[in-house]
Amino acid sequence: MIARILTTASAVALTAGAAQAEFDLTILHTNDFHARFEPISAFDSTCAPEDNEAGECFGGTARLVTAIADARERNENSILVDGGDQFQGTLFYTYYKGEMAAEFMNQLGYDAMTVGNHEFDDGPEVLRGFVDTVNFPVLMSNADVSNEELLADAIQKSTTIEVAGETIGLIGLTPEDTDELASPGPNVVFTDPVEAVQAEVDALTEQGVNKIIVLSHSGYGVDQRVAEETEGVDVIVGGHTNTLLGDMEDAAGPYPTMVGNTAIVQAYAYGKFLGELNVTFSDEGEVMSAEGEPLIMDAAVAEDEATVERIGELAGPLDEIRNQVVAESSAPIEGDRTVCRAMECEMGNLVSDAMLDRVADQGIQIAIANSGGLRASIDEGEVTMGEVLTVLPFQNTLSTFQVTGQTMIDALENGVSQVEDGAGRFPQVAGMTFTADLSAEPGSRISDVMVGGEPIDPEATYGVVSNNYVRNGGDGYSMFVDAMNAYDYGPDLADVTAEYLAENTPYEPYTDGRITVENAPETAAE
Repeated sequence: MIARILTTASAVALTAGAAQAEFDLTILHTNDFHARFEPISAFDSTCAPEDNEAGECFGGTARLVTAIADARERNENSILVDGGDQFQGTLFYTYYKGEMAAEFMNQLGYDAMTVGNHEFDDGPEVLRGFVDTVNFPVLMSNADVSNEELLADAIQKSTTIEVAGETIGLIGLTPEDTDELASPGPNVVFTDPVEAVQAEVDALTEQGVNKIIVLSHSGYGVDQRVAEETEGVDVIVGGHTNTLLGDMEDAAGPYPTMVGNTAIVQAYAYGKFLGELNVTFSDEGEVMSAEGEPLIMDAAVAEDEATVERIGELAGPLDEIRNQVVAESSAPIEGDRTVCRAMECEMGNLVSDAMLDRVADQGIQIAIANSGGLRASIDEGEVTMGEVLTVLPFQNTLSTFQVTGQTMIDALENGVSQVEDGAGRFPQVAGMTFTADLSAEPGSRISDVMVGGEPIDPEATYGVVSNNYVRNGGDGYSMFVDAMNAYDYGPDLADVTAEYLAENTPYEPYTDGRITVENAPETAAE
């Protein structure tokens, strides 16, 4: 087994080793796993056991165990790293928080990971418990945690590991807007990714490290910016945008994507792929070649039996909840992020309609949901509570409040301001219609807003329902923070949606033109 010696980026300067001519390193990587310990369907949602037996499902930790062991056997020098967002997404996280992720990441033998925004979903306390449990460093360079006592001595900006006598520098990166995306609390301050990465590159370089990998949970676009605007980064292992790279259909770019001499990789999400990048470094640490592909975790990859058994044990307490059939759907309900973060989608209509239906008798006229809160599609046929919770895993509650028409327009402008980046703030609505022209500058894209069939009145007051995350400023909706008559303690959004499905079973998924998107760039649908 390759020895891996962990040190901090502030360790005593390393002494340059003897000339080695070339060094081959295989970087195995995952990102945005989101507690998908069990196999997933083609819709990234719960996979029925019979479908898995029929070879129709993907991923799952048991397949990763097999694939990672095989990759290590094929490649002499390898590391295993993660691009963040192990947390959140299924009942496993709801029940076990970070404990289950820590157990299996330790079993798989990860060398390091970066902090994703969802690692902050339950605040610093749960993240600290995870960090204390794993056997590898958790990294984040672009955040000041010195005033957060739970994290001040737990999160490193960078680290080094030794592989076959070569020292590799690793730097972590998390979204700069994590304070809007999750719940890090007031004591963690996030900073610009370029400046943070360059500072750590400089520190590592001063120690004699000339092979540097950034583990970035900042998105494909930000990763390209970091590669362009920094010096000394050899590889960026990405996450956050669930980007598929490679030669396959629907890939957003090549694997790796080269920006200058920096290789950028990402491996979609949910454990559906294992990234495998083979890099040859010169003795001076320059990338001489970088090639590989994301390996699909389909039925051809055998599931490790001991891991299947262990996951089954951990699933025991959850089965009664998630196996409860709540409704039927006459067709698949589209909830894919590439659709819902760019346009009206079936899942957005379902959830928005369910919210508005629940509180319409309270004088509420508008429902608005952030598409980032919609985490999966639902298959045709029986709909279980487990599937609903996979779509809506955050335990958000219904929030009702009042705002002016102008504030609602401002909220829609925020919602469509980052469509090109696939941001989760894209608004799904009920009780209203609007048009977004994406060729216009952010802040001036919204027009033709109608509420109840009438043009919105900027001076009038409207009753709105959303979830407590959005109402409290999440995903950039800061205009709702000071809303009038706010009540954030309604029922759980998943329960509301399940009850609405039950009342309308068999449910017929639909879109009806409530959102019109004009001049959408191709990147918005990637």
